[in-house]
Amino acid sequence: MAFKSDIEIARDAKKKPIQEIGAKLGIPTEHLLPYGHDKAKVGQEFIRSLEGKADGKLILVTAINPTPAGEGKTTTTVGLGDGLNRIGKKAVICIREASLGPNFGMKGGAAGGGMAQVVPMEEMNLHFTGDFHAITAAHNLLSAMIDNHIYWGNELEIDQRRIAWRRVMDMNDRALRDAVVSLGGVSNGFPRQTGFDITVASEVMAILCLSRDLEDLQKRLGDIIVAYTREKKPVYCRDIKADGAMTVLLKDAMQPNLVQTLENNPAFVHGGPFANIAHGCNSVIATRTALKLGEYVVTEAGFGADLGAEKFFDIKCRKAGLKPSAAVIVATVRAMKMNGGVAKADLGAENVAAVQKGCPNLGRHIANVKGFGVPVVVAINHFYSDTDAEVEAVKAYVAEQGAEAILCKHWAKGSEGIEDLAKKVVELAEGGKSNFAPLYPDEMGLFAKIETIARRIYHAGDVIADKSVRDQLKAWEAAGYGNLPVCMAKTQYSFSTDPNLRGAPEGHTIPVREVRLSAGAGFVVAICGEIMTMPGLPRVPAAETIRLNEAGQVEGLF
Repeated sequence: MAFKSDIEIARDAKKKPIQEIGAKLGIPTEHLLPYGHDKAKVGQEFIRSLEGKADGKLILVTAINPTPAGEGKTTTTVGLGDGLNRIGKKAVICIREASLGPNFGMKGGAAGGGMAQVVPMEEMNLHFTGDFHAITAAHNLLSAMIDNHIYWGNELEIDQRRIAWRRVMDMNDRALRDAVVSLGGVSNGFPRQTGFDITVASEVMAILCLSRDLEDLQKRLGDIIVAYTREKKPVYCRDIKADGAMTVLLKDAMQPNLVQTLENNPAFVHGGPFANIAHGCNSVIATRTALKLGEYVVTEAGFGADLGAEKFFDIKCRKAGLKPSAAVIVATVRAMKMNGGVAKADLGAENVAAVQKGCPNLGRHIANVKGFGVPVVVAINHFYSDTDAEVEAVKAYVAEQGAEAILCKHWAKGSEGIEDLAKKVVELAEGGKSNFAPLYPDEMGLFAKIETIARRIYHAGDVIADKSVRDQLKAWEAAGYGNLPVCMAKTQYSFSTDPNLRGAPEGHTIPVREVRLSAGAGFVVAICGEIMTMPGLPRVPAAETIRLNEAGQVEGLF
């Protein structure tokens, strides 16, 4: 059976002028800053005017642990937004922007798929409105000013061995993970070891996505700890006097981007923090703006619910005062079979036993999300190879967990294929059964927060960390950072730190090898296992097949 590719479907979209999409939400034309005909930024003045308006209902879309079989979380997020509009609700979608690194690497884009996409697909997956370039520039301006400060006398007495601020670029390039800078003699400065991270791992990205407005943005930028003195006293971005210029570079990037779905429904696409080293959610300012403009806001969180949903609840909702009304957990029959031990090449054959064997991974996520007091429904993202018996096996398992699983065919049919899920979400959200609460209180100790997440979300038996890690956490508590939430950085493929350990393991050990303070963003990062902040390209990167065709159109994006 031949299907159109995502980019072919997107290219055939009957887009409306962005002013019409804004009008659906009551955004006057003068408060839209167009980037071409089909995308625009929403002005800060208009956003400020919304203060005091009642909020709509916030719906989180999360998923099981990702597998090579694919789950379709963004596709379901977009489809659900269209589905809610189809049944008469004023719904807005909020998703993250795509990073160039994954686009040219292995993961692909972040605009949904099939008949549930946000457009313009090519622009969204490439330069879009330049937000990531602005973040890259602001981050690297601070890097340059740190080295410049040292070159011109080092008045702050920065210990060059203790510079915590690296450089970034929005591309996968393993060769830049570790580098030595300032070689070439006296005129080039003092040589030191550093390296590059990918832009989505930048604390500037996390700060932009958690800031309420430009004033809050500049304060958070100023709070970034960039280095330490020989006496181990922190040196802040404001000490380098870079926060003002960085805010100027980020002024336009701070404004949310408005685009549309294939069915001409509004979508905010803004921000894109790494879901490991940061919190993996779209911007607070986009979500809060959407809540003032719509009856329903459908948003997603990166990777599986053990990372994305936990951080959405414990970091984003805690810091922004958000209260989700319901959550959707996306799963596929194919992924259940992979969790049940079936190889990717064999997923096309019916295997009900493997589906049943793999379902405990889904069950763990259901229990975890319920643990935050949020009502849950499961979306079975349909693939054409799924059999009725396999789908029924998932439904039966979910029913045993006290929830409902609904088959969704939005990839093939758009909003028509996801109406049942939309109706169930409305039922849950309007039933008033959400008693949302974060997993732990602010006043809990930092290591205790790490243990709480590891034991309650990952079902770990133990958390181990060197004395140096524990001492560092105690030092940060003494310095006034003990009330911050914890951002766990671990593999997305498993509840454990072993990416090959699928299903729902219990009693495993979570090793915390390093902790980092993101003082500006407002969280402490606990790095568990082997996590890369600068990914590499695969053996055959997607970039090899991306090109312009004879008509000047982009080919190969997915």
